[in-house]
Amino acid sequence: MDICCSYGINAALLNHEVTLEDLYAHYTSPQATALTTAELIEWDRSYYAARRRHDAARVIGLDPATNAISYACEVGLLERGFAENLEAAPPSPSLLRAARHTRLITITGGAIFLSPRTFQTILTCAQDPVWVAAFVLRTTSYKSIAACLASNGLVTEKATTHTFRQRRFTDADEQRYAVQAVTAAGDDPYGKETDGYFHTMLHLSRPSEDATAFPLTDLMPRL
Repeated sequence: MDICCSYGINAALLNHEVTLEDLYAHYTSPQATALTTAELIEWDRSYYAARRRHDAARVIGLDPATNAISYACEVGLLERGFAENLEAAPPSPSLLRAARHTRLITITGGAIFLSPRTFQTILTCAQDPVWVAAFVLRTTSYKSIAACLASNGLVTEKATTHTFRQRRFTDADEQRYAVQAVTAAGDDPYGKETDGYFHTMLHLSRPSEDATAFPLTDLMPRL
């Protein structure tokens, strides 16, 4: 389950032979910008179908953005999509049924909008042990969510070898805030936030036996 999935970009990267650079080129091309939404849906269906991995995973998306969820489902990136906000309302019965088989929860940057409530809802109905891979902005505390995950038997480890760029700052004020927040948290913004980008750190939560069997350092990319 990809939380705050928007248009399904994580599912696109996970299940298709494409890179983020490929997607930038695809959606900024003259052909893409000239299409109507209906035409783009048809074009994207063919684009992703031609690049689908043979070992594609089943991906469920959760995001309050109705149009984004609908698009991701129509082009085939999400098997199921739910335009729901678990911070504000209980889950629908259909979401609860779909979440039963969740084995991995992913979130890339959206943790700033979430509390333990969203995670607890999904973990409560999951039938099997779940891993949670969260890329959390360095300006944000993950402590309350990690505590919630711990109460569900999941050990959280933070990757410290490197960070991951999230997006450019919109203006100088946003950059100033980020540099101050990262510094206040005891981290060094030099070469990261000072260079104009939000950065995230990976927090990986899983059962203790899985953490022992699969050390985080072995799972990290060699950069």
